[in-house]
Amino acid sequence: MKTISIISPCFNEADNVRGCSYAVRALFAPSGPLAGYRYEHIFADNASTDGTVEILREIAAEDHSTKVILNARNFGPFRSNFNALRAATGDAILVFLPVDLQDPPAMIPEFVKLWESGVEVVAGARTNRKESLALRSCRAVFYRLVRGLSDIDIPVDVGEFQLIDRTVWRAVVQHDDHYPYIRGIIASVGFRRVIVPYTWETRERGLSKNNLPRLIDQALNGIFSFTSVPMRLCTFAGLMMASLCFLYAMFAIGAWLLHPGFAPMGITTIIVALFFLSGMQLTFIGILGEYVTSIHSQVRKRPLVVERDRLNMNSQALASPVHKLQKRVADAA
Repeated sequence: MKTISIISPCFNEADNVRGCSYAVRALFAPSGPLAGYRYEHIFADNASTDGTVEILREIAAEDHSTKVILNARNFGPFRSNFNALRAATGDAILVFLPVDLQDPPAMIPEFVKLWESGVEVVAGARTNRKESLALRSCRAVFYRLVRGLSDIDIPVDVGEFQLIDRTVWRAVVQHDDHYPYIRGIIASVGFRRVIVPYTWETRERGLSKNNLPRLIDQALNGIFSFTSVPMRLCTFAGLMMASLCFLYAMFAIGAWLLHPGFAPMGITTIIVALFFLSGMQLTFIGILGEYVTSIHSQVRKRPLVVERDRLNMNSQALASPVHKLQKRVADAA
């Protein structure tokens, strides 16, 4: 009997974790659409403070197919999600199922059916979003910007709600990234992929933890993780401005030679040009700083996540260093 692994990161989701667990169990119940499969549902808690941990302990005690990773602090959704992904043991792995169920569990049987037909990556695309026009517009711009700038083909409207084969999983978890952009990593490894459109539902309970600063941080991570285009744009822009300045200098010299009394006038022009060039320099330095910061974080080799506890899982991997990852991948193979 094949096993399907499902990953659900959470932070302060006391109103939602039990409903998420029951929704998954219903899929694999004797009368459910996935009755012929085993499952493991891995919750990765980011040091919740609202009672989520206590509820997860209760769920794990009553259902041994539910596994829980408790982080020592909040490491962010991507790191927590990727750390839990490394612990998956299934033949196919659903990379991300939100506990608020905005990505609907009802899509999982369709994903599994496509996977059984030989598709190695079944990616859900949020083609219809039940959210405000402003957020939909911002997300649409972001997805297309990342795809346009990236060196690889990252599908538009596709997040981490994807079912991947064990072979793809091995390739994905070998990435040693301090801030993994998971959807980009899955796209970068290749394999056969099918995109399934669906409706992204509204959150019924609780508040989303993805505030504006966090969304901006995730967007910048997506842009800088898989492309060097921003740095090249800075180079081209610098060359263009230098060329324009050189042409203007030639114009000024020619005008002075033709009209000895000629002198460029306009203090306002000088001030505007000064602040414009200063702003451009600061922008370029900021872009360079994003890459330097990413390199700095990567070379320090800090743990992706530090775990406090694991429930219904092998506890030997607690706070495991990155260099043990290759052995875990080989053992899983």
